[in-house]
Amino acid sequence: MIILTIFFFITAVLYSSIGFGGGSTYLALLLIWDVPYYIFPILALICNIIVVSGNSINFLKSKNINFNLLYPYLIGSIPLAFIGASISIDKNLFEILLFFILILAGVFLLIESKSFNKHEIVIKKIPLVFSILIGSIIGFISGLVGIGGGIFLSPILFLMKAGLPRHITSTASLFILVNSIFGIGGQLTKDMVFNEFLNYWPLFIAVLIGGQIGSFLNIKFLSNKILALMTACLVIFVAIRMGITLIA
Repeated sequence: MIILTIFFFITAVLYSSIGFGGGSTYLALLLIWDVPYYIFPILALICNIIVVSGNSINFLKSKNINFNLLYPYLIGSIPLAFIGASISIDKNLFEILLFFILILAGVFLLIESKSFNKHEIVIKKIPLVFSILIGSIIGFISGLVGIGGGIFLSPILFLMKAGLPRHITSTASLFILVNSIFGIGGQLTKDMVFNEFLNYWPLFIAVLIGGQIGSFLNIKFLSNKILALMTACLVIFVAIRMGITLIA
């Protein structure tokens, strides 16, 4: 538990520093540590909420959120995140999905890190239907495996030049927060044993502290580009480690 808690802390620091929650990596770590499969999503989603809540509150206070950019993706993601989370999938299928999601997330983060070099951005208007469709797909996948989905939405928004960097970052944080809440709602429709949550309370404390430190690092010390590269390396490393575990 001590080593797992340290890894959760490191994950929270890196992810929160670029506005993410870390759900995909929490899931992989839980899998590697042989935590009971049926509580994976709940643990990861709660950690997501803890980490991104601070960032979301800061964005709201600073009025740094473009709700016109955010709401189409939420329209699509909210119902699909709930539906996806309510579906029970086989453990082997879950492991395969998570492996590919981690690889994709790492690649998307590498793409996003390059976007931070662009100081002049021409904002493009994305069709409403297309935005809702993207939100729906990300929401369903997020609910199915137990992540927030911002790690996919943010790079997509950068690639489409859908908004300013600060608006994309805040949109991803709120997207993760809302998706995680509705994901938990979907997970609660399943038969689960909740008594074991008390055994994992150190993880929640670790991500709470790590999330605050990550936000501070983002503001004071490290650039978004460096933080995105560091997080991408972490995600790809965990994916490779998980892949080795699956093969073994």
